[in-house]
Amino acid sequence: MQNKTSYLIVRLAIGVSMFGHGLVRLPKLQAFSDGMLKSFENSMLPELLTLPFSYVLPVLEFTFGLCLILGLFTRVSAIIISAVLISLIFGSTLIENWGAITAQLVHIAFSIYLIHNINDNSFAVDKLIKKDSDL
Repeated sequence: MQNKTSYLIVRLAIGVSMFGHGLVRLPKLQAFSDGMLKSFENSMLPELLTLPFSYVLPVLEFTFGLCLILGLFTRVSAIIISAVLISLIFGSTLIENWGAITAQLVHIAFSIYLIHNINDNSFAVDKLIKKDSDL
């Protein structure tokens, strides 16, 4: 039971963090995108890649953060969030934002914990779906 409770706490923490990032960015999506483009204007990453990413990022954060909160598609959501975090780490290196990388690495470490310990994911919609499929 202790592992399942710990898993729930980590899943909720990462889920709320990602969901919150997306939640506050979505209503001001244009301003967020403009800010991201400004941050990357002197980097080697072309605007052709930065622009679509700046619009997709908040949607991914919101959607897969919510999935983690609910415990819905938990493993897949943690893998997608890990991929997003790896892309953020890469972007942070390109603009030499070394301070952001620490938080991104912490998030990815906990995402890996969620993937590796998926069997402890008991307080989740995934478990309800699995019970129904066992009938």
